[in-house]
This record gives sequence, structure tokens and C-alpha cells, in this order.
Amino acid sequence: MLVTNITTGLDRQTKDIVKSTVPLLQERGEDITKRFYQLLFKNNPELKNIFNQTNQRKGNQSKALANAVYSAAFYIDELEKIMPQVKQIAHKHKSLNIQPEHYPIVGENLLAAIKEVLNDSADEEVLVAWEKAYSVIADVFISTEKEMYQEAEKTIGGWSGFRNFIVVDKVVESDVITSLYLEAADGEPCAIHQPGQYITVKAEIEGAPYNYLRQYSLSCAPGGGAYRISVKREDGLNGHPPGIISNYLHSDINKGSILPITAPSGYFTLDSQDTRPLVLISGGVGLTPLLSMLESTIKNQPEREIYYIHATQNGKVHAMREAIQKLDKKHDQVHTYTVYDNPTDNDNKFYDKVGYIDYNYLSTILPTNNAAFYFCGPKGFMQSIYKSLSQFEVEDKDINYEFFGPSEEIKD
Repeated sequence: MLVTNITTGLDRQTKDIVKSTVPLLQERGEDITKRFYQLLFKNNPELKNIFNQTNQRKGNQSKALANAVYSAAFYIDELEKIMPQVKQIAHKHKSLNIQPEHYPIVGENLLAAIKEVLNDSADEEVLVAWEKAYSVIADVFISTEKEMYQEAEKTIGGWSGFRNFIVVDKVVESDVITSLYLEAADGEPCAIHQPGQYITVKAEIEGAPYNYLRQYSLSCAPGGGAYRISVKREDGLNGHPPGIISNYLHSDINKGSILPITAPSGYFTLDSQDTRPLVLISGGVGLTPLLSMLESTIKNQPEREIYYIHATQNGKVHAMREAIQKLDKKHDQVHTYTVYDNPTDNDNKFYDKVGYIDYNYLSTILPTNNAAFYFCGPKGFMQSIYKSLSQFEVEDKDINYEFFGPSEEIKD
């Protein structure tokens, strides 16, 4: 369904009223979305399983939703301009198995939050306009996600909803990262993913108040007959609580365990038609989607130059180190670089630089800025990489990145 056709259902007055709330949303948007989630979980506690409660506590989800609501209001009369954002969110929704019946629940609680937070600034006319606008925006998402579900079902080995997979191998990659290899429990083929995509794992923990859903990048090349996820154990440092699901996957899940997962999703994917040099830059566990891109490019574009740069604390937490070194030695077109910010005494032969990846380092090891750049890692790392690439005069169209969790602003 075309967005331009849907938006014709809104009259000019409704659009003008919604656009008039843009300054208020810019000022109070996060207050609205924080209150929205409070109301949603109070009125519909069964939906807690869909939302990552860690992101809720950190405020990341509220901020991401506030940005989405603001964009929708700003572009209410030309929603085609936010379709990239819609598709990005729709990929997340598909991975979480969001259904059309969820949208009225969200709308009811969002309108209640707008009314409560804006108070006198949101009279009946504003609320009616936003109710109409939300209906249109919801239809855009429902239509987009319907197409995604249908495409997933039509794909060879594809499926919708959750499908049981068996853990056929479990490999410790570092002190904090462990890989799980997954094959379909029914013995049937599984869909071939695009390099960079992720799956959602449903953790059904005995005694827990609800099931947990967590998204993990597929860290292997497509087409190998099995999926691999490489999970960092979150130990709860610096005042943060331990990660419930990451610890569960590390401690309780073993060979033979069954994990329900959704089909691969995600917009952060490799453009395999591009033949220019490929530059992959990862920080910590951000290496997972980039490993899929690395292995896939070696397999399918053996002549393409690849520069893989990884930053982490030291050798103890450096996952996949030996596997990547083997790829470097075996393939002349692969060039790998490792940066440790706190190396141990035993790490001398494992890293190329102490400190951080910055513009000076990139400009020294990369022969050109006319390349395809992909990066992933913690927020601060990604902001630094983006700034360095801008200094390196890389065009925006050649810069690709993904946040783990809700999308955030990468520019300082």
C-alpha cells in the first residue's frame, strides 16, 4: 500500500493541527513517551514480554519513540519522507512478532499520555487530530509489516512467528562472549539471512513473570545450514544489573537445548553489488554482524579488498581472534587490524595499536575513503567512528551503522 494513498485520508485541518504540536513534542516528547510506557505496562502488563525492560530503565526506548513521534508529526503531510525510519522500526516489529491488534492498545495509551502530559495545551481538537493521525500512521506500519511477514513466509525455509531451533553446538569465544549454533528442530531448511541481520530469541525461564525477547545478530555467513549468534554475557558492572537473558544463555542453555526464534530481520545489511573496498569497524561485541559480512564477502566476492578493524579492551575479551587471523593469513585481499585500549602483558602479538580508533589511525591504514564503511559497537564508540569518518571525508551514503537496541542519535 502506498503511503501517499493512505495520507489522503487526513484533511488539511487535521494535518495543520498535528503540525502545530511539533514545538510541544520537541520540548515534551520524552515526557510523553515515558508516561506512555508507564500507562502501557500498567494497563497491559502482558506486553512487558515484548519490550526490553533494561532499555526502559535506561530511557533509550522512550527517547527513540519520542523521536519517531516527532518525525511523524513533522512530516504528517508527506509521510513518504519517513519511510526509511518506518521500515527500520518495522523490521524490529517483525522480529518481535508485533501484530495488528497491538496498535489500538498502543494508540489508546499514547493518546492518554499526550492528554495527561500536555494538559491544557492538548484540547479536544488536538486529541481528535492526533487520534486520526495515529490511525493513519498505524496503517502505514501494519501495511509495511504485513508485506514483511508475507515475504518471510514465501522465502525458502522462511516462517512467521516463533519456530523452535535446537542448539547443536556451544563455543566459548572469550571470557565474556559465547557462540550458539542453531538448527531448526523440525529438520527442515531455515531461511538464508542477509549479512548483518538479526533474530529474536524467546527465553522461557522457569519461574519468570513472563517470557523475554532479545535480538541477536547472526555472526556467520549466510547459507551454512545453521545460524550462529555470539552473545556477550552482561555481568552487571558500573551499577548496571546483570543481563538476565545473556546470563541465561551462557549458563542454562547447552547443546540440545531448544530456543524459539523469529526469522532473520534487519535493515543493516551488506550491499553485495558494491565492488569497492569494504571497511568493517567493530567495537566489542559489535563484531557480530560484521563477521557475517566479512565471511560472506570472502565467499562471494573473493577479489574485493576488505579492511577489518576491531577495537576491544584486551585479548581476554577479544572474541573470534584466531578465526579472523586465519582468514587474514589465508586470503590476500583481507587486511585485519586490532586495537586494544588496555592490553595485558600476554597480548603483545595480538594487537596493532594501543588506544582507540581515530581519524589519524584510519587515514594511515586505509588507502582510500572511496569505500563502503560499516560499523557497530557501543554508542560512544560509534559516535567517535562517525566523527572520524567525517574527518576522513567519507560521503554519508557510504556510511552504514547499527545500534544494538533502540536507535539513537549518532551525531554529537
